[in-house]
Amino acid sequence: MLSRISWPVFRTQQVLGELRRAVKSGTIKRVCVQALNYPDAFAHLQNLVKIIHQNAKVRISVSCQPLNLQNIRSLADAGAERVGIPVDAATQELFDKIKGTLTGGPYDWKKQFELLQNAVDVFGRGKVSTHFIVGLGETEEEMISIIQRCVNMGVLPALFAFTPIRGTALEALTQPSVPSYRRIQVARFLILHELAKASSMRFSDEGNLVDWGLEGETLERAVRSGQPFLTSGCPDCNRPYYNEKPSGPLYNYPKPLTEKELSETWKELTVSEA
Repeated sequence: MLSRISWPVFRTQQVLGELRRAVKSGTIKRVCVQALNYPDAFAHLQNLVKIIHQNAKVRISVSCQPLNLQNIRSLADAGAERVGIPVDAATQELFDKIKGTLTGGPYDWKKQFELLQNAVDVFGRGKVSTHFIVGLGETEEEMISIIQRCVNMGVLPALFAFTPIRGTALEALTQPSVPSYRRIQVARFLILHELAKASSMRFSDEGNLVDWGLEGETLERAVRSGQPFLTSGCPDCNRPYYNEKPSGPLYNYPKPLTEKELSETWKELTVSEA
């Protein structure tokens, strides 16, 4: 089980056959291989990426948790076009509490960013991704600051909205408010496209975003495009309903927004919580 979804098992040869057909017909543009962390993960990943690369002319992304530079190089050698290394939490304090030292896990805040830099050195700027989960207890200012840090490194930051899952340690935590998530989505888009920097944005005493630091016409044009609200991740990623129910609220749109949806997001965005 990954996120809220149970994934059925298929034989590798069956998957490869379907991939070849899907690539040939233009149905898909990218294959994303996601891995949990277990002892033989990188041997399995390297073999799987290699066999996909040999059987289908398609770009391959890998989302995983490398433990060292050699793990990263092994993916590039196997044929991966890009790699994603999750950080999840926006601050070291939250990282340590949720998946780092305080949990007894193998992850370390400083090491995560060292690995991201290693990946940029191997794959190149813009070919490395990470993702952050909005709603773990960070402020909007903290989330936007870490987005800026990643973009400065040449790392593409993607966003998820926290989803409570029954039976987990965080099951009582609520999802982030839609207006807050929308503000962060717009800030990410502006930073990513070099329209604004986190340092030019203004925040309330509570850390809520109150000013994006650019003229209103540029901001409105960005918002009205709908692009800030699309699923963020590797190029061509749509990943529908990964952290939301089909009944809503829809944090990330898997396709271009309709005029009605654009109007709704504009209203959501302009609701002030400062």
